[in-house]
Amino acid sequence: MADVKITVKDNGSLFVEGAVTIVDPAGKAFGLGGRAAISLCRCGHSNNKPFCDGSHKTSGFASHCEARDLPPPAPKL
Repeated sequence: MADVKITVKDNGSLFVEGAVTIVDPAGKAFGLGGRAAISLCRCGHSNNKPFCDGSHKTSGFASHCEARDLPPPAPKL
């Protein structure tokens, strides 16, 4: 299986590189047109959700994320 890399862009999108399938709630796949890299919206203002259309640049969206370790998941009961 090929690696997938997701980069959290400051004040912008999630940049996804690698072979991925994105599906809607019904399980139907989005056609990615052969792209090996896509940007997903984080700001909620894109007119092309779930994909980024650059709306974060004019919406005032601001976010800076530094890598960190998550705590272990809670045990399932």
